[in-house]
Amino acid sequence: MRQRVRQFRNAVVRQLAASSLVVMVSLGGASAQSGTPAPDQGKAAAQPADAAAAKDAAQNQRRTDEFAEAAQVINGPAGNPECVWLGRRVVRLMWRDDLDTAFRHLDLYDRFGCPGGHIQAAFRCLTRFGGQIDPKVAETLDSRVHACWINPASQPQQAAAAASQPAAPTSGSAQPQPAASPSPAASPTPAPPK
Repeated sequence: MRQRVRQFRNAVVRQLAASSLVVMVSLGGASAQSGTPAPDQGKAAAQPADAAAAKDAAQNQRRTDEFAEAAQVINGPAGNPECVWLGRRVVRLMWRDDLDTAFRHLDLYDRFGCPGGHIQAAFRCLTRFGGQIDPKVAETLDSRVHACWINPASQPQQAAAAASQPAAPTSGSAQPQPAASPSPAASPTPAPPK
């Protein structure tokens, strides 16, 4: 019987020792974390916080400037800040094939009285610049969406340069080459009867 009592007492002591060790380790880690930081650590922590605050302030200023630019350039409701914000978001979501979310945003866009045709024109413009958008860099898509929102008729540099060059003179027997059209044709015109 004494042996059982000793075994029980040893088991209890081991259990208490293990649990007190766990508590001491966790308290030691917590006190090390809650202690006052060394002067070097305080400076290092302040620099990333200042950098993040400066980055947020710069991003907010950029957004404000974009809304002001849109209001100056675009006449009508498409230049209103809520239409610019929602419209660019819809175009971006459509580009990323997130159509369900784009349609939900489009409902809000319509509810604010924003013109749906401007989204169509901006998305058409964005598709013209498809080769110039880097999917790994979000800023290229955002800047292109904003540029297309401001000017839906803008053209990529290659197509604009090709369209602005005059046609080279051709010999009488050669067939003239058709000029590259900036937008797809609606339908071909029928040939006149012979």
